Amino acid sequence: MEIRPADLGDPLVIALVARHVRLGRANTAAGSAHALDLAALQRPDLRLWAAWQGAALLGIGGLRRLDTAVGEVKSMHTDQAQRRGGVGSALLGHIVATARAEGLQRLSLETGAWDYFAPARAFYARHGFVPCPPFGDYRDDPNSVFMTLDLG
Repeated sequence: MEIRPADLGDPLVIALVARHVRLGRANTAAGSAHALDLAALQRPDLRLWAAWQGAALLGIGGLRRLDTAVGEVKSMHTDQAQRRGGVGSALLGHIVATARAEGLQRLSLETGAWDYFAPARAFYARHGFVPCPPFGDYRDDPNSVFMTLDLG
């Protein structure tokens, strides 16, 4: 598996981002889905990586810098056929290592509260993330779960 910066012009990346957004919006209440579409992923404070096995796109994951000490995990999505194979862990490990190398003290994330997102919440908990209050521009929302990881 190779993790490299995602090419947002690659048709496979475009399709996986679209699937991520579509599924996120279909499995939470209107106005509560925070998955970023292709245009939003192009913001200057966000980097997206892609995991590849040869020509097969396995998954994506991003890091958004919120300030000098805090980053946010964004757009984590593993292709359905690749789940439970270590792709998500490899991407998250890459994001955590990058955040640490850049001197961030904490990584936070938002995921859904609906049953569809239970595997995501369990995944992040296995990697040391714990519940936290809303952060950044997020507000309290019964459809969202906020989690954080101390990198210190």
